Amino acid sequence: MTGVLVLAGTPIGDPSDASPRLSAELSRADVIAAEDTRRLRRLTTALGVTTGGRVVSYFEGNETARTPELVEALAEGQRVLLVTDAGMPSVSDPGYRLVAAAVERDIKVTAVPGPSAVLTALAVSGLPVDRFCFEGFLPRKAGERLSRLREAAADRRTLVYFEAPHRIADTLAAMAEAFGADRRAAVCRELTKTYEEVKRGPLADLAQWAAEGVRGEITVVVEGAPPAAPADLGPAELARLVAVREEAGEARKAAIAAVAAEAGLPKREVFDAVVAAKSAAKGEAANGSAANGSTAKGSAAE
Repeated sequence: MTGVLVLAGTPIGDPSDASPRLSAELSRADVIAAEDTRRLRRLTTALGVTTGGRVVSYFEGNETARTPELVEALAEGQRVLLVTDAGMPSVSDPGYRLVAAAVERDIKVTAVPGPSAVLTALAVSGLPVDRFCFEGFLPRKAGERLSRLREAAADRRTLVYFEAPHRIADTLAAMAEAFGADRRAAVCRELTKTYEEVKRGPLADLAQWAAEGVRGEITVVVEGAPPAAPADLGPAELARLVAVREEAGEARKAAIAAVAAEAGLPKREVFDAVVAAKSAAKGEAANGSAANGSTAKGSAAE
Protein backbone atom coordinates (compact mmCIF):
# COMPACT_ATOMS: atom_id res chain seq x y z
CA MET A 1 0.00 0.00 0.00
CA THR A 2 1.54 3.29 -1.12
CA GLY A 3 1.03 6.57 0.65
CA VAL A 4 -0.64 9.78 -0.49
CA LEU A 5 0.88 13.07 -1.59
CA VAL A 6 -1.27 15.98 -0.41
CA LEU A 7 -0.75 19.43 -1.95
CA ALA A 8 -2.13 21.98 0.50
CA GLY A 9 -3.02 25.57 -0.24
CA THR A 10 -1.93 27.96 2.52
CA PRO A 11 -3.14 31.52 3.21
CA ILE A 12 -1.62 34.22 1.01
CA GLY A 13 -1.84 36.71 3.86
CA ASP A 14 -4.55 36.35 6.47
CA PRO A 15 -4.11 33.11 8.51
CA SER A 16 -7.85 32.93 9.11
CA ASP A 17 -8.27 32.05 5.43
CA ALA A 18 -6.88 28.58 6.23
CA SER A 19 -9.41 25.80 5.76
CA PRO A 20 -10.34 23.26 8.46
CA ARG A 21 -8.97 20.57 6.15
CA LEU A 22 -5.56 22.23 6.14
CA SER A 23 -5.46 22.09 9.94
CA ALA A 24 -6.50 18.42 9.85
CA GLU A 25 -3.85 17.52 7.30
CA LEU A 26 -1.13 19.34 9.24
CA SER A 27 -2.07 17.25 12.28
CA ARG A 28 -2.20 13.85 10.56
CA ALA A 29 0.66 13.99 8.05
CA ASP A 30 3.58 11.62 8.53
CA VAL A 31 5.88 14.03 6.70
CA ILE A 32 5.43 17.76 6.08
CA ALA A 33 7.57 19.19 3.31
CA ALA A 34 7.62 22.97 3.76
CA GLU A 35 9.16 25.66 1.58
CA ASP A 36 10.11 27.55 4.75
CA THR A 37 9.93 25.68 8.04
CA ARG A 38 9.88 28.94 10.00
CA ARG A 39 6.79 30.15 8.17
CA LEU A 40 5.20 26.77 8.71
CA ARG A 41 5.82 27.13 12.44
CA ARG A 42 4.19 30.58 12.45
CA LEU A 43 1.19 29.20 10.57
CA THR A 44 0.65 26.24 12.88
CA THR A 45 0.93 28.55 15.88
CA ALA A 46 -1.67 30.90 14.42
CA LEU A 47 -3.99 27.96 13.73
CA GLY A 48 -3.37 26.31 17.09
CA VAL A 49 -2.30 23.10 15.35
CA THR A 50 0.19 20.56 16.69
CA THR A 51 2.11 18.63 14.05
CA GLY A 52 3.06 15.06 14.84
CA GLY A 53 4.91 14.24 11.64
CA ARG A 54 8.48 14.84 10.56
CA VAL A 55 9.07 18.33 9.12
CA VAL A 56 11.58 18.77 6.29
CA SER A 57 12.47 21.74 4.12
CA TYR A 58 11.55 21.61 0.45
CA PHE A 59 12.51 24.69 -1.52
CA GLU A 60 14.03 25.61 -4.88
CA GLY A 61 17.57 24.98 -3.70
CA ASN A 62 17.03 21.39 -2.52
CA GLU A 63 13.95 20.37 -4.52
CA THR A 64 15.85 18.12 -6.93
CA ALA A 65 17.86 16.38 -4.22
CA ARG A 66 14.98 15.93 -1.74
CA THR A 67 12.35 14.66 -4.19
CA PRO A 68 13.62 11.04 -4.26
CA GLU A 69 13.58 10.95 -0.43
CA LEU A 70 9.95 12.05 -0.33
CA VAL A 71 8.96 9.63 -3.08
CA GLU A 72 10.46 6.78 -1.06
CA ALA A 73 8.46 7.88 1.97
CA LEU A 74 5.34 7.78 -0.18
CA ALA A 75 6.28 4.35 -1.53
CA GLU A 76 6.55 3.10 2.06
CA GLY A 77 2.95 4.13 2.70
CA GLN A 78 3.48 7.50 4.41
CA ARG A 79 1.22 10.51 4.02
CA VAL A 80 3.31 13.43 2.76
CA LEU A 81 1.92 16.96 2.99
CA LEU A 82 3.48 19.65 0.77
CA VAL A 83 3.04 23.30 1.72
CA THR A 84 4.66 26.42 0.35
CA ASP A 85 4.97 29.92 1.80
CA ALA A 86 1.63 31.03 0.36
CA GLY A 87 -0.97 29.72 -2.06
CA MET A 88 -0.94 26.42 -3.94
CA PRO A 89 2.24 24.34 -4.35
CA SER A 90 3.57 24.09 -7.93
CA VAL A 91 2.13 27.50 -8.93
CA SER A 92 5.42 29.43 -9.23
CA ASP A 93 6.46 27.46 -6.12
CA PRO A 94 8.16 24.11 -5.47
CA GLY A 95 6.04 21.05 -6.11
CA TYR A 96 6.02 20.15 -9.78
CA ARG A 97 8.99 17.78 -9.58
CA LEU A 98 7.51 15.91 -6.63
CA VAL A 99 4.09 15.60 -8.28
CA ALA A 100 5.63 14.34 -11.53
CA ALA A 101 7.77 11.81 -9.66
CA ALA A 102 4.79 10.57 -7.63
CA VAL A 103 2.62 10.21 -10.73
CA GLU A 104 5.39 8.25 -12.46
CA ARG A 105 5.39 5.80 -9.53
CA ASP A 106 1.58 5.56 -9.67
CA ILE A 107 1.27 7.18 -6.23
CA LYS A 108 -1.97 8.97 -5.40
CA VAL A 109 -1.81 12.77 -5.50
CA THR A 110 -4.59 14.89 -4.04
CA ALA A 111 -5.02 18.47 -2.89
CA VAL A 112 -6.45 20.65 -0.16
CA PRO A 113 -7.74 23.66 -2.15
CA GLY A 114 -6.83 27.00 -0.72
CA PRO A 115 -6.22 30.68 -1.42
CA SER A 116 -4.57 31.64 -4.70
CA ALA A 117 -3.01 35.02 -5.46
CA VAL A 118 -3.68 34.41 -9.16
CA LEU A 119 -7.44 33.96 -8.82
CA THR A 120 -7.80 36.57 -6.08
CA ALA A 121 -6.06 39.23 -8.16
CA LEU A 122 -8.03 38.26 -11.25
CA ALA A 123 -11.31 38.51 -9.36
CA VAL A 124 -10.66 41.99 -7.94
CA SER A 125 -8.94 43.44 -11.02
CA GLY A 126 -12.12 44.52 -12.77
CA LEU A 127 -10.81 43.01 -16.02
CA PRO A 128 -12.45 40.19 -18.04
CA VAL A 129 -12.20 36.80 -16.30
CA ASP A 130 -13.84 34.48 -18.85
CA ARG A 131 -10.46 33.60 -20.41
CA PHE A 132 -7.10 34.19 -18.78
CA CYS A 133 -3.50 32.99 -18.84
CA PHE A 134 -1.11 32.80 -15.88
CA GLU A 135 2.41 33.80 -16.99
CA GLY A 136 4.22 33.54 -13.65
CA PHE A 137 7.41 35.59 -13.21
CA LEU A 138 8.95 37.35 -16.20
CA PRO A 139 12.70 37.06 -16.98
CA ARG A 140 14.89 39.36 -14.89
CA LYS A 141 16.99 40.63 -17.82
CA ALA A 142 15.41 43.61 -19.55
CA GLY A 143 15.85 42.32 -23.11
CA GLU A 144 14.44 38.88 -22.36
CA ARG A 145 11.56 40.41 -20.40
CA LEU A 146 10.57 42.71 -23.27
CA SER A 147 10.84 39.85 -25.76
CA ARG A 148 8.54 37.66 -23.65
CA LEU A 149 6.01 40.48 -23.36
CA ARG A 150 6.01 41.13 -27.10
CA GLU A 151 5.21 37.45 -27.66
CA ALA A 152 2.07 37.91 -25.54
CA ALA A 153 1.06 41.29 -26.95
CA ALA A 154 -1.56 39.85 -29.32
CA ASP A 155 -3.05 37.41 -26.79
CA ARG A 156 -6.77 38.12 -26.38
CA ARG A 157 -6.87 36.54 -22.90
CA THR A 158 -6.40 38.48 -19.65
CA LEU A 159 -2.80 37.96 -18.51
CA VAL A 160 -1.66 37.44 -14.90
CA TYR A 161 1.93 37.93 -13.73
CA PHE A 162 3.87 37.75 -10.46
CA GLU A 163 6.56 40.36 -9.89
CA ALA A 164 9.04 41.43 -7.23
CA PRO A 165 8.62 44.94 -5.77
CA HIS A 166 12.07 46.13 -6.84
CA ARG A 167 11.34 45.22 -10.49
CA ILE A 168 7.70 46.26 -10.77
CA ALA A 169 8.37 49.77 -12.15
CA ASP A 170 10.62 48.46 -14.94
CA THR A 171 8.17 45.66 -15.70
CA LEU A 172 5.20 48.01 -16.01
CA ALA A 173 7.24 50.30 -18.28
CA ALA A 174 8.14 47.30 -20.45
CA MET A 175 4.48 46.25 -20.53
CA ALA A 176 3.48 49.74 -21.67
CA GLU A 177 6.04 49.48 -24.47
CA ALA A 178 5.02 45.97 -25.55
CA PHE A 179 1.24 46.14 -25.03
CA GLY A 180 0.61 49.84 -25.54
CA ALA A 181 0.49 52.70 -23.05
CA ASP A 182 -3.32 52.65 -22.87
CA ARG A 183 -3.77 48.90 -22.18
CA ARG A 184 -5.68 48.53 -18.91
CA ALA A 185 -4.11 46.73 -15.97
CA ALA A 186 -4.36 46.27 -12.21
CA VAL A 187 -1.46 46.04 -9.75
CA CYS A 188 -2.59 43.99 -6.75
CA ARG A 189 -0.36 44.43 -3.71
CA GLU A 190 -0.39 42.62 -0.36
CA LEU A 191 -3.64 40.78 -1.10
CA THR A 192 -5.66 39.86 2.04
CA LYS A 193 -3.06 41.58 4.24
CA THR A 194 -3.34 44.75 6.35
CA TYR A 195 -2.04 47.07 3.64
CA GLU A 196 -3.85 45.49 0.69
CA GLU A 197 -3.99 47.79 -2.32
CA VAL A 198 -5.31 47.42 -5.87
CA LYS A 199 -4.17 50.13 -8.27
CA ARG A 200 -6.01 50.16 -11.61
CA GLY A 201 -5.40 52.17 -14.76
CA PRO A 202 -3.55 52.36 -18.10
CA LEU A 203 -0.09 50.73 -18.09
CA ALA A 204 1.71 54.03 -18.66
CA ASP A 205 0.03 55.59 -15.61
CA LEU A 206 0.77 52.54 -13.47
CA ALA A 207 4.43 52.59 -14.52
CA GLN A 208 4.67 56.23 -13.47
CA TRP A 209 2.99 55.43 -10.14
CA ALA A 210 5.32 52.49 -9.46
CA ALA A 211 8.42 54.58 -10.17
CA GLU A 212 7.95 56.17 -6.74
CA GLY A 213 8.46 52.78 -5.10
CA VAL A 214 6.16 49.85 -4.31
CA ARG A 215 6.44 47.30 -1.52
CA GLY A 216 5.00 43.89 -0.77
CA GLU A 217 3.90 40.82 -2.70
CA ILE A 218 2.65 41.86 -6.14
CA THR A 219 0.39 40.33 -8.77
CA VAL A 220 -0.22 42.18 -12.03
CA VAL A 221 -3.33 41.60 -14.15
CA VAL A 222 -3.27 42.94 -17.71
CA GLU A 223 -6.17 43.27 -20.14
CA GLY A 224 -5.98 41.08 -23.23
CA ALA A 225 -5.38 42.46 -26.70
CA PRO A 226 -8.37 44.11 -28.41
CA PRO A 227 -10.02 42.24 -31.29
CA ALA A 228 -8.20 42.67 -34.57
CA ALA A 229 -9.86 44.99 -37.07
CA PRO A 230 -11.75 43.06 -39.75
CA ALA A 231 -9.68 42.60 -42.88
CA ASP A 232 -10.87 44.62 -45.89
CA LEU A 233 -11.22 41.73 -48.30
CA GLY A 234 -13.34 41.64 -51.42
CA PRO A 235 -15.45 38.64 -52.51
CA ALA A 236 -12.80 37.46 -54.98
CA GLU A 237 -10.08 37.40 -52.33
CA LEU A 238 -12.33 35.63 -49.82
CA ALA A 239 -13.11 32.96 -52.40
CA ARG A 240 -9.41 32.60 -53.21
CA LEU A 241 -8.52 32.08 -49.52
CA VAL A 242 -11.17 29.37 -49.22
CA ALA A 243 -9.89 27.70 -52.39
CA VAL A 244 -6.34 27.65 -51.01
CA ARG A 245 -7.56 25.84 -47.90
CA GLU A 246 -9.62 23.38 -49.96
CA GLU A 247 -6.60 22.58 -52.14
CA ALA A 248 -4.68 21.82 -48.95
CA GLY A 249 -7.28 19.18 -48.07
CA GLU A 250 -9.61 21.14 -45.78
CA ALA A 251 -13.35 20.61 -46.12
CA ARG A 252 -15.19 23.53 -47.71
CA LYS A 253 -17.40 24.17 -44.68
CA ALA A 254 -14.38 24.28 -42.35
CA ALA A 255 -12.45 26.45 -44.81
CA ILE A 256 -15.28 28.97 -45.00
CA ALA A 257 -15.54 29.11 -41.19
CA ALA A 258 -11.78 29.62 -40.82
CA VAL A 259 -11.61 32.40 -43.40
CA ALA A 260 -14.65 34.11 -41.85
CA ALA A 261 -13.01 34.03 -38.41
CA GLU A 262 -9.72 35.40 -39.73
CA ALA A 263 -11.44 38.19 -41.64
CA GLY A 264 -13.90 39.03 -38.86
CA LEU A 265 -16.85 38.47 -41.18
CA PRO A 266 -20.07 36.40 -41.00
CA LYS A 267 -19.70 32.93 -42.50
CA ARG A 268 -22.67 33.66 -44.79
CA GLU A 269 -20.73 36.49 -46.46
CA VAL A 270 -17.78 34.21 -47.18
CA PHE A 271 -20.11 31.46 -48.42
CA ASP A 272 -21.81 33.91 -50.81
CA ALA A 273 -18.38 34.97 -52.10
CA VAL A 274 -17.47 31.34 -52.83
CA VAL A 275 -20.79 30.73 -54.63
CA ALA A 276 -20.37 33.91 -56.66
CA ALA A 277 -16.82 32.95 -57.63
CA LYS A 278 -17.92 29.50 -58.78
CA SER A 279 -20.82 30.97 -60.77
CA ALA A 280 -18.46 33.41 -62.43
CA ALA A 281 -16.03 30.59 -63.24
CA LYS A 282 -18.85 28.53 -64.82
CA GLY A 283 -19.97 31.54 -66.85
CA GLU A 284 -16.47 32.12 -68.16
CA ALA A 285 -16.16 28.44 -69.06
CA ALA A 286 -19.50 28.52 -70.89
CA ASN A 287 -18.53 31.65 -72.82
CA GLY A 288 -15.23 30.07 -73.72
CA SER A 289 -16.98 26.97 -75.05
CA ALA A 290 -19.41 29.06 -77.10
CA ALA A 291 -16.59 31.09 -78.57
CA ASN A 292 -14.70 27.94 -79.51
CA GLY A 293 -17.85 26.52 -81.13
CA SER A 294 -18.38 29.65 -83.22
CA THR A 295 -14.78 29.53 -84.38
CA ALA A 296 -15.09 25.86 -85.35
CA LYS A 297 -18.31 26.54 -87.36
CA GLY A 298 -16.64 29.43 -89.17
CA SER A 299 -13.72 27.25 -90.13
CA ALA A 300 -16.02 24.52 -91.41
CA ALA A 301 -17.97 27.00 -93.55
CA GLU A 302 -14.81 28.23 -95.17
